[in-house]
Amino acid sequence: MYRIITKQRLHETVTRMEVEAPLVARKARPGQFIILRIDEAGERIPLTIADYDREKGTVTVIFQKVGATTNRLDALNQGESILDFAGPLGKPSDLEGKSGKKIAVIGGGLGIAIAYPQAKALHQAGADVDILVGFRSTSLFILVDELSSACKNLIVMTDDGSNGNKGFVTTALEDQIRAGVKYDEVIAIGPLPMMRAVCNLTRQYGIPTVVSMNPIMIDGTGMCGGCRLTVGGETKFACVDGPDFDGHLVDFDEAIARSRMYRREEAESMERHTCNLMKRGEM
Repeated sequence: MYRIITKQRLHETVTRMEVEAPLVARKARPGQFIILRIDEAGERIPLTIADYDREKGTVTVIFQKVGATTNRLDALNQGESILDFAGPLGKPSDLEGKSGKKIAVIGGGLGIAIAYPQAKALHQAGADVDILVGFRSTSLFILVDELSSACKNLIVMTDDGSNGNKGFVTTALEDQIRAGVKYDEVIAIGPLPMMRAVCNLTRQYGIPTVVSMNPIMIDGTGMCGGCRLTVGGETKFACVDGPDFDGHLVDFDEAIARSRMYRREEAESMERHTCNLMKRGEM
């Protein structure tokens, strides 16, 4: 069992949990993930490692309430436990030889929680990091203080312009490039359409771009094949070959289509979860 040390609601639908998992914390590195199961009847879901503390033996995950399992996870409180917390899984992000490099780390949606540990590690390694993140509005801001401490330049965009910077992360990135900023590399993490848009832009300017892929996963060992995607015309498995890939080689159209395959089943699962809560008088 893995005890929840702290729980913090970042906003209405996003929660940060620090979980006691010393063996995972001992080996965790930026870019990796865990797969958890709440109890014997629960499904397995992957969550990116947002932070870790080797001395305390804890791993931090950040998740959004989007389905039955994440809603059940959010119902747990400090001091309660999770049955399974397997990891670290996946290949760590390649952070070697980045000192002195000019790197843009781009995050959108919950991908911002994944972008943070990568930007933090790059910043600590001596890279010149710009962080460009996008939210729908200021009411959905998360980790802004943490992001500020992990870079030299933080640019926050909002869809509605509620913070004075209206537009998408691609708008900010192109403004930077046109202003003469020479990026050695771009790292993009977030919704598939956002990462595809970033890659389409950086391809025009010849900037190497890495994306973090989070397709459907079950076992995290490459055996189930659920997380397969096409990269450079070859089949890859995000759980063992990634999650980081050359964004200019990823078949985003295929990845987006696969991400929508189980929407009906996801909706049915959430409906059953809601009905059970109502029966127990918890709603």
